Amino acid sequence: MPVVDMILIALAGVGAGAINALVGSGTLITFPTLVTLGYPPVTATMSNAVGLVAGGVSGTWGYRRELRGQWDRLRWQIPASLIGAGFGAWLLLHLPERVFVSVVPVLLIGALALVILGPRIQAWARQRAEDAGRSVDHVSAGRMVALVAGTLAVGVYGGYFTAAQGILLIGVMGALLPEDMQRMNAAKNLLSLLVNIVAAVAYTLVAFDRISWAAAGLIAVGSLIGGFLGAHYGRRLSPNVLRAVIVVVGLIGLVRLLMV
Repeated sequence: MPVVDMILIALAGVGAGAINALVGSGTLITFPTLVTLGYPPVTATMSNAVGLVAGGVSGTWGYRRELRGQWDRLRWQIPASLIGAGFGAWLLLHLPERVFVSVVPVLLIGALALVILGPRIQAWARQRAEDAGRSVDHVSAGRMVALVAGTLAVGVYGGYFTAAQGILLIGVMGALLPEDMQRMNAAKNLLSLLVNIVAAVAYTLVAFDRISWAAAGLIAVGSLIGGFLGAHYGRRLSPNVLRAVIVVVGLIGLVRLLMV
């Protein structure tokens, strides 16, 4: 591999790790980079998923304090993410990539709309809870079912393509949960990490020879560093600034996806 290519992949890994910790669409940097450098799309997807596990670990660790008090809900979301990721990885290995990639822009637009409308949806839900005499922090059984179903669907998507799964998760959680952005971001980092681990293990076991381990290793080193940086600075952002970053990065990612 040329030195220039190595540098570009490593730098893309740093950027992806940082953006994953902040937003959750780092694949939109590394995936196009690998494709541009000549890697087949499926190889790029699998190599990218393997490499970004390291960045997911550092980003999740950086947000560990914000995970406190969320485990009653996460114990339902985690199995949904794992099951969805397994099915999504199976789809990548058995279906033409164009079948799923064609849906990605639509999903991303919907997720960005949910991110933007999230505060209004939360305010509406809080008002309804107050009018009914319930705790504003209460998550009804119906919303929990919808949350788990949404987490499962995002897990399928993440196991297949991984790009922008964090934005989808933030969109789903923002519409259904009475949580602030930083706490949802922490949960998003953990769930995305689990999806990437399942996908990476599945690809390694079933398609070891189709993964570019050199590219995956460079992305791993870069994303590990980027995850620490993203978590360190991301935790200092206000909810509105973090939401704005998510929308801007999501729009850029949408353009890049349409150009790949």
